[in-house]
Amino acid sequence: MSDDKTAERERPEIVSPWDTTKETNTGAWEQKRRLAAAMRLVMERLVPSNAPEEELRRAAEGLERYAEALTEHPRLKNIHGHPESATSGDVGAFFDQSPFIGLANPLAPPIKIGKKGEQSAVATVNFGSAYEGAPGCVHGGYVAGAFDEVLGYVNALSGQGGMTGRLTIHFRSPTPLHTELFFEASIIRIEGRKIFTEGKLFAGDRLCAEADGLFISVGMEKFQELLRQREAMEKDRD
Repeated sequence: MSDDKTAERERPEIVSPWDTTKETNTGAWEQKRRLAAAMRLVMERLVPSNAPEEELRRAAEGLERYAEALTEHPRLKNIHGHPESATSGDVGAFFDQSPFIGLANPLAPPIKIGKKGEQSAVATVNFGSAYEGAPGCVHGGYVAGAFDEVLGYVNALSGQGGMTGRLTIHFRSPTPLHTELFFEASIIRIEGRKIFTEGKLFAGDRLCAEADGLFISVGMEKFQELLRQREAMEKDRD
């Protein structure tokens, strides 16, 4: 078995195919990315912080003021690009709002995914303190969510937008925080609307988890119906 440095050196550079140039008003999206990155940094430092009460109070009040200021601006009525790669059928689409890979979404770690072969991909992610489960380890729910996104990306390489039908995670060893983690994923076979995928997650050369995913190809009419439901929900929030 090779050591961690050798294993990491052999892994390909990951180049994500999406960027904000696919949308208009790119300056605003760049600033959204900047703000989301700052919010991630706050979460990373807040969770383990022992800051004094008065400092935390001032910070909370400032954040509350900005949250209120955001209500003065209209909400986005449409999803810009796609919220996730699995449903897009296009791995080069715009995913800035994704909760796992979106650079403009502070919930996203974010995961960086790139195509490796015609039906395979690789990805990297570094989970910080906000994602802790067992001491020093990534919460298993986030590991599962990350697999769902990475396998969903591979599903999109088929050219068919689909939704998760089944996701099975096999945890092999603890997944460490503050460590560059590496995913390998591929399509195993396609049977009609069913797309079968599998993936592995490593920390260095140590296997942390494996996953089997089944995605069901969904026609555009289903996505259109979901969009109509979303628009109705957004009206209720106005």
